[in-house]
Amino acid sequence: MVQQSKDLFDDSTMSFGEHLEELRVHLFKAIVGATIAIVLCLIKGEDIVAFVRAPIDSALAAYSDDEKAGVDVKDDVSIMEGEWWETLLTNIREFFESLFSSAPDDEAAEAAPEAPPDERKTAIRVSLTARDLLFALHQADPETYAAPGNDAEDEREDSTVNLTLVADEFAQFKASSSQTLKPVTLNVQEAFMTYLKVSLVAGLVLASPWIFYQVWLFVAAGLYKHERKFVYSFGAMSLVLFITGAAFCFYAVFPFVLNFLLAFNRAIGVTPQIRLSEWVSFAVMLPLMFGISFQLPLVMKFLSAISLFDVDAYRSKRRLAILVIAFLSMILTPADPASMLLMMFPLILLYELGILLCKFGETKNPYETEPA
Repeated sequence: MVQQSKDLFDDSTMSFGEHLEELRVHLFKAIVGATIAIVLCLIKGEDIVAFVRAPIDSALAAYSDDEKAGVDVKDDVSIMEGEWWETLLTNIREFFESLFSSAPDDEAAEAAPEAPPDERKTAIRVSLTARDLLFALHQADPETYAAPGNDAEDEREDSTVNLTLVADEFAQFKASSSQTLKPVTLNVQEAFMTYLKVSLVAGLVLASPWIFYQVWLFVAAGLYKHERKFVYSFGAMSLVLFITGAAFCFYAVFPFVLNFLLAFNRAIGVTPQIRLSEWVSFAVMLPLMFGISFQLPLVMKFLSAISLFDVDAYRSKRRLAILVIAFLSMILTPADPASMLLMMFPLILLYELGILLCKFGETKNPYETEPA
């Protein structure tokens, strides 16, 4: 009894018209799957945009923290005239009086109560010593408040006082300072179009396994059995290398490169304002370039399999290969040496991995094998 073949694509001979019909069916299924994935990503678009924004938001927050660390408050803060100063003086007096009206010293050092919810946007929290408060109040009203003593006999004068100052100008200040902590849009429709773009790309990525599966069902019917085995062997490796390259870019390259590039804003004295649409394009394109470039070992293996190159040729041309890798890294990455080096060094390691893959996995040319 003849054993039945388990190959899905045996007896798959079709006419030209049948091929077109098969293409139409698989294309329709791929479009339906992509549409469903895109709709799901449109529903969760806000979370996806937040994920894409995460590297630049973190970099801008770190940049802002570095900027604040280099600010001398005594030199940079100017006292505003009018209502703001009156509000400040009123708050200082109230907290100073409550401080010295408290019997225990510990109560004087406690934090000021949290501002009501409607005042949080217009309030800031400051800490200063009681001696500084005494001196400020004495300067404002010498008849009511005596100057602090120089002998420091009263320990309360050295205690720390936490004040909550409320003024409408603080809300404007907070809103202004927070603008450098997030990307900006420069026209009305930019945020909406960026939302659609991110959702579309995310939907295609989500649907890509289903799309590739439908393409494979159509293409595999026209391949020999040994050719299909070749795809099975290296398809999974290609996927792993692509995901590794994209993840390496997103989690290792982005933080380093963004901090490196943002540092030049501080060096030349300008404020960075990152445009959202430009960042999304950058955040999509660079991981894609890394994912594609990480396919180098498989490209080397393929060229070796068709006898275009062999292991000895790869080894003898290593210096030329490193030069080509450096050139491609310069072309595929932004115009800064950091991102170029972060792509070049992994590719050099992958080149060596490709040599090992060709050495220990040498096979006959698949195109010299008789059809199954």
